[in-house]
Amino acid sequence: MAQDSMQGSLKERGVRLTRQRQILLELIDKTGEHLDAERLYQMAKEKDPKLNRVTVYRTLKMLKLGGLVDELDLMHYGGDQHYYETRLKQEHAHVICLRCGKVEEFFGDPLQKLRKQIESHFGFQVLLARTEVGGYCAHCQTLRAREVEVARVAPVTPPKRARRAAARRP
Repeated sequence: MAQDSMQGSLKERGVRLTRQRQILLELIDKTGEHLDAERLYQMAKEKDPKLNRVTVYRTLKMLKLGGLVDELDLMHYGGDQHYYETRLKQEHAHVICLRCGKVEEFFGDPLQKLRKQIESHFGFQVLLARTEVGGYCAHCQTLRAREVEVARVAPVTPPKRARRAAARRP
Protein backbone atom coordinates (compact mmCIF):
# COMPACT_ATOMS: atom_id res chain seq x y z
CA MET A 1 0.00 0.00 0.00
CA ALA A 2 1.42 3.40 -0.89
CA GLN A 3 2.64 5.44 2.06
CA ASP A 4 0.67 8.48 0.81
CA SER A 5 -2.64 6.59 0.79
CA MET A 6 -2.01 5.27 4.32
CA GLN A 7 -1.23 8.77 5.56
CA GLY A 8 -4.35 10.11 3.83
CA SER A 9 -6.48 7.39 5.35
CA LEU A 10 -5.18 8.24 8.82
CA LYS A 11 -5.89 11.94 8.29
CA GLU A 12 -9.47 11.14 7.21
CA ARG A 13 -9.95 9.38 10.56
CA GLY A 14 -8.50 12.32 12.47
CA VAL A 15 -5.41 10.36 13.47
CA ARG A 16 -2.14 12.24 13.65
CA LEU A 17 0.80 10.50 12.00
CA THR A 18 3.48 10.79 14.65
CA ARG A 19 7.10 9.91 13.93
CA GLN A 20 6.71 6.67 15.88
CA ARG A 21 3.55 5.66 13.98
CA GLN A 22 5.30 6.45 10.72
CA ILE A 23 8.25 4.23 11.68
CA LEU A 24 5.89 1.35 12.45
CA LEU A 25 3.91 1.79 9.23
CA GLU A 26 7.09 1.88 7.15
CA LEU A 27 8.43 -1.26 8.82
CA ILE A 28 5.21 -3.17 8.25
CA ASP A 29 4.94 -1.94 4.68
CA LYS A 30 8.53 -2.10 3.48
CA THR A 31 10.27 -5.03 5.19
CA GLY A 32 8.58 -7.59 2.99
CA GLU A 33 8.13 -9.78 6.06
CA HIS A 34 5.19 -10.71 8.21
CA LEU A 35 6.22 -9.27 11.56
CA ASP A 36 4.82 -10.08 14.96
CA ALA A 37 4.47 -7.28 17.51
CA GLU A 38 7.66 -8.18 19.37
CA ARG A 39 9.80 -8.28 16.21
CA LEU A 40 8.22 -5.03 15.06
CA TYR A 41 9.01 -3.47 18.43
CA GLN A 42 12.67 -4.60 18.24
CA MET A 43 13.09 -3.23 14.72
CA ALA A 44 11.37 0.06 15.55
CA LYS A 45 13.45 0.49 18.70
CA GLU A 46 16.59 0.45 16.54
CA LYS A 47 15.20 3.47 14.67
CA ASP A 48 13.82 5.24 17.74
CA PRO A 49 15.22 4.11 21.12
CA LYS A 50 12.48 6.08 22.94
CA LEU A 51 9.72 3.94 21.45
CA ASN A 52 8.03 1.55 23.89
CA ARG A 53 5.97 -1.63 23.59
CA VAL A 54 2.73 0.07 24.59
CA THR A 55 3.06 2.44 21.62
CA VAL A 56 3.58 -0.51 19.29
CA TYR A 57 0.51 -2.37 20.56
CA ARG A 58 -1.70 0.73 20.56
CA THR A 59 -0.57 1.67 17.06
CA LEU A 60 -1.18 -1.84 15.74
CA LYS A 61 -4.68 -1.82 17.22
CA MET A 62 -5.40 1.60 15.70
CA LEU A 63 -4.05 0.58 12.27
CA LYS A 64 -6.06 -2.63 12.37
CA LEU A 65 -9.30 -0.88 13.36
CA GLY A 66 -8.60 1.71 10.67
CA GLY A 67 -8.40 -0.99 8.01
CA LEU A 68 -4.79 -0.22 7.12
CA VAL A 69 -3.23 -3.35 8.56
CA ASP A 70 -4.34 -6.97 8.61
CA GLU A 71 -3.67 -9.18 11.61
CA LEU A 72 -2.86 -12.76 10.66
CA ASP A 73 -2.27 -15.94 12.64
CA LEU A 74 -0.42 -17.76 9.82
CA MET A 75 -1.54 -21.26 10.81
CA HIS A 76 -0.40 -20.54 14.40
CA TYR A 77 3.10 -21.55 13.30
CA GLY A 78 4.81 -19.55 16.04
CA GLY A 79 2.25 -20.29 18.71
CA ASP A 80 -0.34 -17.69 19.61
CA GLN A 81 1.39 -14.61 18.23
CA HIS A 82 -0.13 -12.65 15.41
CA TYR A 83 1.59 -11.16 12.39
CA TYR A 84 0.91 -7.93 10.59
CA GLU A 85 0.95 -6.73 7.01
CA THR A 86 -0.43 -3.67 5.29
CA ARG A 87 -3.72 -4.27 3.59
CA LEU A 88 -2.98 -4.78 -0.06
CA LYS A 89 -5.29 -3.92 -2.91
CA GLN A 90 -5.05 -7.43 -4.39
CA GLU A 91 -6.14 -10.45 -2.36
CA HIS A 92 -3.58 -13.15 -1.86
CA ALA A 93 -3.09 -16.44 -0.08
CA HIS A 94 -0.43 -17.11 2.52
CA VAL A 95 1.54 -20.31 2.01
CA ILE A 96 3.23 -21.29 5.27
CA CYS A 97 5.88 -23.96 5.80
CA LEU A 98 4.92 -25.74 9.00
CA ARG A 99 8.51 -26.75 9.62
CA CYS A 100 10.65 -23.64 9.08
CA GLY A 101 7.93 -20.96 9.18
CA LYS A 102 8.73 -19.50 5.75
CA VAL A 103 5.78 -17.49 4.43
CA GLU A 104 5.13 -16.94 0.74
CA GLU A 105 2.33 -14.93 -0.80
CA PHE A 106 0.36 -16.34 -3.71
CA PHE A 107 -1.46 -14.01 -6.08
CA GLY A 108 -3.44 -15.39 -8.96
CA ASP A 109 -6.61 -16.22 -10.80
CA PRO A 110 -7.43 -19.33 -8.75
CA LEU A 111 -8.20 -17.11 -5.75
CA GLN A 112 -10.55 -14.92 -7.78
CA LYS A 113 -12.25 -18.01 -9.23
CA LEU A 114 -12.74 -19.44 -5.74
CA ARG A 115 -14.23 -16.15 -4.57
CA LYS A 116 -16.68 -16.13 -7.51
CA GLN A 117 -17.62 -19.77 -6.89
CA ILE A 118 -18.40 -19.03 -3.25
CA GLU A 119 -20.46 -15.98 -4.17
CA SER A 120 -22.51 -17.82 -6.80
CA HIS A 121 -22.88 -21.09 -4.85
CA PHE A 122 -24.03 -19.48 -1.61
CA GLY A 123 -25.49 -16.23 -2.99
CA PHE A 124 -22.95 -14.62 -0.69
CA GLN A 125 -21.25 -11.25 -1.09
CA VAL A 126 -17.58 -11.72 -0.21
CA LEU A 127 -16.07 -8.58 1.32
CA LEU A 128 -12.90 -10.08 2.69
CA ALA A 129 -11.14 -13.35 1.96
CA ARG A 130 -8.14 -14.71 3.81
CA THR A 131 -6.60 -17.92 2.64
CA GLU A 132 -3.83 -19.84 4.36
CA VAL A 133 -2.21 -23.00 3.09
CA GLY A 134 0.05 -25.02 5.38
CA GLY A 135 2.55 -27.61 4.27
CA TYR A 136 6.28 -28.08 3.70
CA CYS A 137 8.50 -25.97 1.44
CA ALA A 138 10.81 -27.74 -1.03
CA HIS A 139 13.80 -27.45 1.31
CA CYS A 140 11.93 -28.89 4.30
CA GLN A 141 10.49 -31.72 2.17
CA THR A 142 14.07 -32.73 1.37
CA LEU A 143 15.06 -32.58 5.05
CA ARG A 144 12.02 -34.63 6.07
CA ALA A 145 12.76 -37.26 3.44
CA ARG A 146 16.33 -37.58 4.76
CA GLU A 147 15.10 -37.87 8.35
CA VAL A 148 12.59 -40.55 7.40
CA GLU A 149 15.29 -42.46 5.51
CA VAL A 150 17.73 -42.23 8.45
CA ALA A 151 15.01 -43.36 10.87
CA ARG A 152 14.08 -46.27 8.60
CA VAL A 153 17.68 -47.47 8.23
CA ALA A 154 18.95 -46.80 11.78
CA PRO A 155 18.61 -49.71 14.18
CA VAL A 156 16.15 -49.13 16.96
CA THR A 157 18.04 -49.11 20.24
CA PRO A 158 15.92 -49.63 23.34
CA PRO A 159 16.53 -47.32 26.29
CA LYS A 160 19.39 -48.26 28.63
CA ARG A 161 17.03 -49.45 31.39
CA ALA A 162 15.26 -51.85 28.99
CA ARG A 163 18.60 -53.26 27.75
CA ARG A 164 19.73 -53.95 31.33
CA ALA A 165 16.44 -55.63 32.20
CA ALA A 166 16.66 -57.81 29.09
CA ALA A 167 20.25 -58.80 29.93
CA ARG A 168 19.18 -60.02 33.40
CA ARG A 169 16.48 -62.33 32.06
CA PRO A 170 17.43 -66.00 31.60
